[in-house]
Amino acid sequence: MTLLEKLGRGNQPNVQVQIFATISSETVDNDYQTIKQSVHKIIVEQMTPTEQMVLSAVQQDAAEVEQVIGNYVDKVLEDNPFAVPVSERGRIVSDLRDEMLGLGPIESLLKDPSITEIMVNGPKKVFIERMGKLQLSGVQFHDDAHVMNIIERILSPIGRHIDESTPLVDARLKDGSRVNIIIPPLALCGPCITIRKFAQKALSVENLISFGTLDRKMADFIKACIQARINILVSGGTGSGKTTTLNVLSSFIPENERIVTIEDAAELKLQQTHVVTLESRPANIEGSGQITIRDLVKNALRMRPDRIIVGEVRSGEALDMLQAMNTGHDGSLTTAHANTPRDALSRLETMVLMAGFEMPVRAIREQISSAIELILQQSRLKDGSRKITYITEVQHMEGDVITTQDLFRFEQTGMDADGKLTGHFVSTGMQPGFMEKFQTNGVELPEDFFMPDEEAGGRYY
Repeated sequence: MTLLEKLGRGNQPNVQVQIFATISSETVDNDYQTIKQSVHKIIVEQMTPTEQMVLSAVQQDAAEVEQVIGNYVDKVLEDNPFAVPVSERGRIVSDLRDEMLGLGPIESLLKDPSITEIMVNGPKKVFIERMGKLQLSGVQFHDDAHVMNIIERILSPIGRHIDESTPLVDARLKDGSRVNIIIPPLALCGPCITIRKFAQKALSVENLISFGTLDRKMADFIKACIQARINILVSGGTGSGKTTTLNVLSSFIPENERIVTIEDAAELKLQQTHVVTLESRPANIEGSGQITIRDLVKNALRMRPDRIIVGEVRSGEALDMLQAMNTGHDGSLTTAHANTPRDALSRLETMVLMAGFEMPVRAIREQISSAIELILQQSRLKDGSRKITYITEVQHMEGDVITTQDLFRFEQTGMDADGKLTGHFVSTGMQPGFMEKFQTNGVELPEDFFMPDEEAGGRYY
């Protein structure tokens, strides 16, 4: 007997009486919520333990579940004097399916490809980011308990736990989307969920060019740098697109190299065959078993990698990453939070000090200047667009200072009538000091490549 046939017992008169009694007891001024909650309640109440097991066994068969729910919705709407429009029937079925099988109110947001981030600030305020801009969505949870129920649904499959003693946690969804959760007493507005959606299809450099993130000349230079095994740091603020850019950079790595990726939550989507993906692990409920990014970086050095990619350095692992870059793992990549290339160097100094070693500042700067060769500065601008605003070479030490020079930059010229920033990418005309590595690795660029754009025959767009 199928689930539909088993739940078809709902045709019994006593079940219909319960449904209609529930409807009539609800307030008239919110018919949609009344019907949805009533159908959900009746389904749950009428299902036997055996039927619940059947439902659990067919969770992936969304069509059959929708048919079951639709059957109950039709019964409720048949004689309900406050029936919602027919057009709302599909919405009720979809919402109930999401409540039973998905992540409730935010399931529809997760399926919307135009939404890149979902921010739940308590049950009644759910914000989204679309096209780089934040806006309040039209969805809500019933109350804090409803949000907590969805949180448990997120954490249970991956063995994570959250409660008052451990009120914050990082996790990821099945599709790879990154999730941060924080609950009271730390979050005063109620349980908060922040979801950075995972792109189902990895973007290419052509996509970034079409988005205006960089131009063709910059893309050609970055590709050449990856192939010449230049160590690159992608710097930028939160939500500036660092991980997306890192994914694109990794696509230029030759297929025959062994790559080890290290992340807090696996987001990188490399296309190469020989990739080892490592993910850190938080401590368990007893406070033991934690594996940090630093632990993974140290372990990666024993795995014979050609390149190491660290999703983001935040602490003492920066020292291990710099040492890896300085000891034969050329062409490694990482990201860090910083607002400018110069800020990125200062941040690296601070993170190295967090490793717990007493090191002179000059020694730290020498490590940085000999390891990091190029900084890509990514920024999210006022109009929501994301651009590589600087490509900066890290040169050498002069006294106690690390010297740098900009190779490319974005020059903003104004704003158009639609509120979009206008500007262009320019080459500064400076040639990087690591050109010898291009020759060593058989990478060639045109002789006039680093000429100022006007002299080279016009700007690249």
